[in-house]
Amino acid sequence: MGVRRIVGMALIVVGLVALASGGVFWTRREKVIDAGPVQVSRDKHEGVALPPVLGIMALVGGIVLVAIPGRARA
Repeated sequence: MGVRRIVGMALIVVGLVALASGGVFWTRREKVIDAGPVQVSRDKHEGVALPPVLGIMALVGGIVLVAIPGRARA
């Protein structure tokens, strides 16, 4: 299995994940008040949204890389 096929499969996986999830999101807990025994915290939701066009481009690029036949060696 050549490097081209491995990169193609990786692009297919990245494209599918980007289309399914819409991006990468996480939650961060942040202390608002810390006064002795009293602590107040809040959850802050952050993330990076990926446009569906990027997922489609990665998916199509991966399919093209996997589908292209390798060069014949002489």
